[in-house]
Amino acid sequence: MRILVLNGSPRSKGHTKQMIEAFQEGAEAVGHQVDVTGVCRMKIGGCLACEYCHSKGNGICIQKDDMQAIYGLLKEAEMLVIASPIYYHGVSGQLKCVLDRFYSAAYPKRPKNLKKVAMILSSGDADMYDGAMFSYQGDFLNYLGLEDMGVFTAYGSQNGSPQKLAELKKFGMSL
Repeated sequence: MRILVLNGSPRSKGHTKQMIEAFQEGAEAVGHQVDVTGVCRMKIGGCLACEYCHSKGNGICIQKDDMQAIYGLLKEAEMLVIASPIYYHGVSGQLKCVLDRFYSAAYPKRPKNLKKVAMILSSGDADMYDGAMFSYQGDFLNYLGLEDMGVFTAYGSQNGSPQKLAELKKFGMSL
């Protein structure tokens, strides 16, 4: 299976990255191809709401920025993993711009290969996930109709713990 992981953390060695690496190790161990994209190092503008993609663009966004690389990976992906630290009850702003730009690629229907979705979230507190979960449920499960493969969270001392990383590796191996 081809898996696209969108890493929404600006920290190159942070907890989110550790969790992604554990998942990736497990998934690759059983033969899956995992593409990890660090969106915080990319130049990606927010959606302009210009509707070009749904009129003249035939599903292609008018903006020509680093999002083009993600669109290419998204076309091939069978599973999407959204990974982010929690900032103000939601995913990072950089990742939010990417998810908003799915509008051109996922409307009126999802990319043909994309069937599954999962989420990996890191925070300092157990009660910080509501905004991210609202988007996950509404945008990916309900609207796009993707199969829910699970939401994996770590907060406080769970971040970077051997138990949490083992859980994510096992999840990758279970696919």
